[in-house]
Amino acid sequence: MFVPCEGGGGSASSDFKGFTLLMPAVSVGNVGQLAIDLVISTLGMTKVGYFYTDCLVPMVGNNPYATAEENSMELSINAEVYSLPSKKLVVLQIRSPFIKNKYRPFCQTLLSWVKSSKCARVILLSSSHAYQRDDEQLLGTPLRYLLTPDLEKAVGGLMQELNWKEMEKVAAYPGINDIEKVLHIPGGGITKLLFTESCSKGIQMAVLLKFCSEGDNIPDAFALVNYLNEWLQLIKSESNNSTDTSSQWKIPSSWRLLFGSGLPPALF
Repeated sequence: MFVPCEGGGGSASSDFKGFTLLMPAVSVGNVGQLAIDLVISTLGMTKVGYFYTDCLVPMVGNNPYATAEENSMELSINAEVYSLPSKKLVVLQIRSPFIKNKYRPFCQTLLSWVKSSKCARVILLSSSHAYQRDDEQLLGTPLRYLLTPDLEKAVGGLMQELNWKEMEKVAAYPGINDIEKVLHIPGGGITKLLFTESCSKGIQMAVLLKFCSEGDNIPDAFALVNYLNEWLQLIKSESNNSTDTSSQWKIPSSWRLLFGSGLPPALF
């Protein structure tokens, strides 16, 4: 459940009425979480609370978006909520993996909060294993989207104008029965469950995802956040190419330690 910060600008959940909730799935390469980092850091979003749950591995660390020594010692935990009222945007950042068998309880708690807070829609940033694509998914862009029926009515036409590709369904039994198609998002974590639950509950949700592999996933994060920006226009491009905004995203200070500390000089 959502717990507001003391003196952090957080208040009753009704303050998010009409807001867009942006959140990551804990998926392959942590691409969604890295993309969310870029959004929070670039827009200078204010922490307004945290999401109290027993479904995530507990963690605590320093402020990942520190800009000065004064705020570098602030603590952060596994699920925090940030807000930017001027853009009607609220962000839930998840920083630790899920505990086994806790996917469904988390989805139920999250969607209950979405309804009680009266968020207008949810956008989930995710990723999927590139090596498990079928032949059709190998063609064109590695970026895909999904819309629940309720959101399809509102923005389906816009997605067509943007020339976005919808996530393809794949054969349920390849080589045996290619007629029956199912939604398959390998490596996507809670993505499929959260999407299907949103469909059944009538919640407006979009999933934006990228096919990728584990490794240095910073370029994947930039690609995904630029994909999001094509739709929401969170930042404006300084060039004539409206999709070329990579240089304008602010990399958070915590990314300096993304791959740990440097090699010890004693090795050489």
